[in-house]
Amino acid sequence: MSKKLFIQTLGCAMNVRDSEHIIAELSKKEDYSLTEDIKEADLILINTCSVREKPVHKLFSEVGGFEKVKKEGAKIGVCGCTASHLGKEIFKRAPSVDFVLGARNISKIVQAVNTPKFLGVDLEYDESEFDFEDFRVNPYKTLINISIGCDKSCTYCIVPHTRGDEISIPFHIIEKEAKKAVEKGVKEIFLLGQNVNNYGKRFSNAHPRIDFSDLLQRLSEIENLERIRFTSPHPLHMDDKFLRVFSSNEKICKSMHMPLQSGSDEILKAMKRGYTKEWYLNRAFKLKELCPEVSISTDIIVAFPNESERDFEETMDVIERVRFEQIFSFKYSKRPLTKAALMPNQIDEKTASRRLTHLQNRHAEILDEIVATKKNAEVEVLFEELRAGNAVAGRTNTNFLVQTNGSEELLGQIKRVKITNPRRMVLYGEVV
Repeated sequence: MSKKLFIQTLGCAMNVRDSEHIIAELSKKEDYSLTEDIKEADLILINTCSVREKPVHKLFSEVGGFEKVKKEGAKIGVCGCTASHLGKEIFKRAPSVDFVLGARNISKIVQAVNTPKFLGVDLEYDESEFDFEDFRVNPYKTLINISIGCDKSCTYCIVPHTRGDEISIPFHIIEKEAKKAVEKGVKEIFLLGQNVNNYGKRFSNAHPRIDFSDLLQRLSEIENLERIRFTSPHPLHMDDKFLRVFSSNEKICKSMHMPLQSGSDEILKAMKRGYTKEWYLNRAFKLKELCPEVSISTDIIVAFPNESERDFEETMDVIERVRFEQIFSFKYSKRPLTKAALMPNQIDEKTASRRLTHLQNRHAEILDEIVATKKNAEVEVLFEELRAGNAVAGRTNTNFLVQTNGSEELLGQIKRVKITNPRRMVLYGEVV
C-alpha cells in the first residue's frame, strides 16, 4: 500500500508550484499518494508563506492542530519561505516538527523525509537545473518556474531573505517542461518568477543569452499550446520590446500584472522600487495604446512608514488614471530582516485601515463600471472547473472569470461565450 501525503499550501503561485514539485518527487520516489484526510496521512506538510505577518502566526497554530489529530507515527514537515527565515527556531517552537525545508531547497524533499530533524535552509543552494518529476493540480493549465530568487532590495520585502539571489532557469529546461505538459493535454502555461521580465540576466552555468521577450516568442512556437500567462513582471524592466511582444503575440494572454505598491515618488524611493510614478504611468499608457483590450492588475501597499495623506492621494490618482481591473491591496506589514521594519514614523492601525477601506471601496466602484461594459460582449473562455448547479467556469484571455451552464465535456475546451449577466466577481454567460 502507498503511503499517504497531506499537504497544505499557503501563499503565492510559486508556493503552489513548489508543492506540486514536492508531490511529484514523493509520489515517484517514495510511493506517496495524496489524501485530503489528515487523520490517515503518514506525512503532513505545510508549505508556508512569510510575505505578511498573518501566515507566519498561522504556521504554529496549524502545526499544533496537526499534532492533535495525526495518527501515530505520522511525520510533520514545514516547508517554504517561513522555513527559510526561521530555520531551526521552528524545532524549538514546535518540537513535533520532523523536518524543516526552505523554499530554495525543495529538491531535497526525499532526503528530508528520510532524515530525522533534517534542516535544509541554504539560500545559496542552486536547484535551477534540477529535473523535477511531473505533477500538476490542473490538467489544463500548468505553472512553470523560469527563475528562482530575487535580486531586488525592496525595503518592505522579505523574499530575498527566503528565496536567495535570482538565477534564471535555462531555456531548454523550460521548453522541455512546457512541451511535456502540452503533450499531456495542457492548453495554458503560466510562467513564474519574482521578476519574470528580468529573465536571462544570470544563469548558474554557461547558456545562450535570451531575454524574457525572446523566451515568450520561442515558447509561443510550441505546437498545440493555446495560451501563455506570466507573473510578476517588474515595471522597471517593461521596455518597449517587451510591451510590443506582449501586445502582438496572439498566444500571450492580454492580462498584465504591474505591481505599483505606491503612487508617491517619495514612498517609491523609500521602498527602493527603482521607478517613479511618471515612469509607471508611461508604461501603463503605452501598454493600453499598443493593446487596447488589455486588463491590468496591480499590488498596492497602504500606510508604508512615513506615508502622508498626500502620498496616499498620489496612489489614488494612479488608480483613477489607470483604472485597474484588479487590485491586490494590503496594509503595510512589518517583516523581519527588512529595512522598512526599522524606519521611523510607522503608521498607526486606524489610519492604515481607513486608507485601505477607502482604496478598496473606490476600486469596487471602478470595477463595477468596467464590468458593466461587458454586457453582451463575446469572449473566449478556457473552461477548467466544474461548479455547483450544472455549471462550468474558466478564464477569458484578459483573466476575467466566466461561468456558464455546462458539464465536464466543456473542461479543457476554449469556447466563445456571450456575457448575459456581468457581476463584479464573475461574468455569467451562455456558450455561443
